[in-house]
Amino acid sequence: MMNVMIQAATKAGRGMRRDFGEVEQLQVSIKGPSDFVSAADRKAEEILVKELQKARPEIGFLLEEGGAVAGSDASQRFIIDPLDGTTNFLHGIPQFAVSVALEKNSQLIAAVVYNPVNDELFTAERGQGAFLNDRRIRVAARQRLNDCVIGTGVTHRGKGDHDLFGRELKSVQTEVAGIRRMGAASLDLAYLAAGRLDGFWERDLKPWDIAAGILLIREAGGYVTDLNGRDDMFEHGHLCAGNETIHKALLERLKKA
Repeated sequence: MMNVMIQAATKAGRGMRRDFGEVEQLQVSIKGPSDFVSAADRKAEEILVKELQKARPEIGFLLEEGGAVAGSDASQRFIIDPLDGTTNFLHGIPQFAVSVALEKNSQLIAAVVYNPVNDELFTAERGQGAFLNDRRIRVAARQRLNDCVIGTGVTHRGKGDHDLFGRELKSVQTEVAGIRRMGAASLDLAYLAAGRLDGFWERDLKPWDIAAGILLIREAGGYVTDLNGRDDMFEHGHLCAGNETIHKALLERLKKA
């Protein structure tokens, strides 16, 4: 199954890499690349669904673009974001990914996050560890917030509680070495699994944004919960992650906000 997921993600990613080259050219046009990017997103999703259905037709899907698609095996589903980081893609910023997770009986059991621009492939299987291009990865071991770089998402026009985010940002930024907003949650979580970020929090995420990243972090030795410390990330869309110590400290800072 991992081979099937990897092949599907990399095939979609190859097309996306070609489309990204076109987007960079479209930046200078009057119309801009918005329609082109929407088409690229749908095309990537079609590739993923076709490749996965060909191998396992009984498994359904939860898709960013296509919604829920039932399969004959109700115990399993693929959770897919064909283009996480659409705004980055739209502006020619090479920070976006294909994200595919497999859920069975409400447990995440396999995950793939692929950045086609730099050919970085993050994978994880439940109980088997997490990997970057076949190299084992672990979350960072830092134990003090003031040594840490923390990732997040930033509220913007039409999205999120700006006042609450402002309070959370102030509470965290006074305690850490740096904060990063890179614009693709699946990659942020993969980076945390690989030790590039020490912690992460964000509100109002969708299951396809975070499913693969949750398993990557857990298989890399990290902790992921909602902002109440529970396992309800899909239900509420809020997430906090890090190693055991940083996850706890970050939750405490967010609660103060």
